[in-house]
Amino acid sequence: MTWKPDWRDLIAGVSVAGLMLPEAVAYAGIAGLPPQRAILAAIAGSLAYVAVGRSRFAIVAPTSSSAAILAAALATLPGDGTQKAVLATLAVVITGSFFLIAALGRLGRITSFIARPVLRGFAFGLAITIILRQLPTLLGLDLHEPNIFKLVLAIASSVQNINLASASVGVAALLVLLAMKRVPAIPGASIVLLSGVAVSYLFELQAHHVAVVGLIDARPSWPVFPHVQWSDLSQLAQLTLPLALILFAESWGTMRSLALRHGDTLSANRELTALGIANMASALVQGMPVAAGFSAGSASEAAGATSKLTGIIAALSLAALVGFAAWLVAYLPQPVLAAVVIAALTHALNIKPLLQLWRLDRDQYVAIAATAGVIGFGVTNGMLIAIGLSLASLLRRLASPQILQLGRIASSHDYVALDRHPEAVVLDGLAIWRPVEPLFFANAESILTAVEAAHVNRAGTESLIVSLEETFDLDSTALEALCEFDTRMQGKVSGLHYARVRDRVRDLVTLAGNSTFEARCHFSVADAVQTCRHPRASGSSTKS
Repeated sequence: MTWKPDWRDLIAGVSVAGLMLPEAVAYAGIAGLPPQRAILAAIAGSLAYVAVGRSRFAIVAPTSSSAAILAAALATLPGDGTQKAVLATLAVVITGSFFLIAALGRLGRITSFIARPVLRGFAFGLAITIILRQLPTLLGLDLHEPNIFKLVLAIASSVQNINLASASVGVAALLVLLAMKRVPAIPGASIVLLSGVAVSYLFELQAHHVAVVGLIDARPSWPVFPHVQWSDLSQLAQLTLPLALILFAESWGTMRSLALRHGDTLSANRELTALGIANMASALVQGMPVAAGFSAGSASEAAGATSKLTGIIAALSLAALVGFAAWLVAYLPQPVLAAVVIAALTHALNIKPLLQLWRLDRDQYVAIAATAGVIGFGVTNGMLIAIGLSLASLLRRLASPQILQLGRIASSHDYVALDRHPEAVVLDGLAIWRPVEPLFFANAESILTAVEAAHVNRAGTESLIVSLEETFDLDSTALEALCEFDTRMQGKVSGLHYARVRDRVRDLVTLAGNSTFEARCHFSVADAVQTCRHPRASGSSTKS
């Protein structure tokens, strides 16, 4: 990708910095950490990513999911605030290590283990969770319930305690932000932040019990790692692995979608390396886990970013903001921060992708499980539940003994499934079956037994053809089942042949001791049919 910066990157960088500040402060609050940790992580992470990464739109900083998952992980570990701060830094180091190890192992496609419906449901549930957790701040309520349902009940029962000044400022900021979303080129977050500071200063909102950010000590310092129990470190590593998977899935999804939209090319393994280095840089300044968040990436695109210079400008603008205008940031009302976070997450409340799954009747229950799991059981457990259901759904589908009978279209060489093409003709004395799924240990015996049963139920069938086009390889269980099926069926039919058999499958069956199998394999179903009808004329079509 050619780096051609221009003045639009300057405008985009400043605009993105206006979003990074409130998000950083809010996400630090979600994780239960001081705001400077998220701010320093955003600065260090963005600069480190630019040095290695390829996406011109990616803004690598703390994200809502990283904050929520880190909070969930730290909540399960013992220790006071100081110990939790140390463990948080170690979590960033471990996250960066996972990324770098995955890059060395060329595991750039690890996100394939997390199905897209899982990610959609996860994002939807996470957006709902984070928005609900921002409501107390928006309304000026001092509520801190770890369970989301208890939090909703607490908000409902505390309506009479709402701070009208906080609610007025927060709701007004939210409405303005939502209205400005209609004009992406306008840096709405920056305008709202400056307006919030001005209103706070002029009307002395603190005197009306409106919470403000206060002074932020964003001076970087080297991390300190006092003695940590090995058991805590081991447990932290187990909790951090899902965090790394989810962060890369979130980052790669953001980078890839934006790159495809603009014709850019990316390497998954290079992005793994960049994210690993970015997290290591964040750990050096005692920051938080960082990733390429969707809201910041979309803001960068909408502001007209043309190169990675946008990330540099955004990081330097954020550093200048907290370094030279910290006294202004101190006046920033926290309800305004909550409004910025809520507005930034509204894109994740789009229900159309979930409705599309219902229309297709595919994986909708997995997406719902991810949403319900995140809301009901927390971020980490919700994701694990959804991934488990996704894998269970896959195994259930692959293990189902589905076979299709094939027939010929008129006098052509095309053989198609009879259930979809009733005009296809079944050849006299010949049955052709095709397993829908590849043969493997969980389905091979049941599928081949179904083929055998179908033959028994069809009187007058002398020859049998099994098309194995879906099977690319065989494990030992599937290999034994195929060899046993072949031995049984040769005693029940006058001709047993196989069509579209992969070279690897053919070699394995021959290696297993079936010396006649390869001679009964054919390039196509038509070749197998020709051999069954004219056995002496066959030969050339059986080898590959």
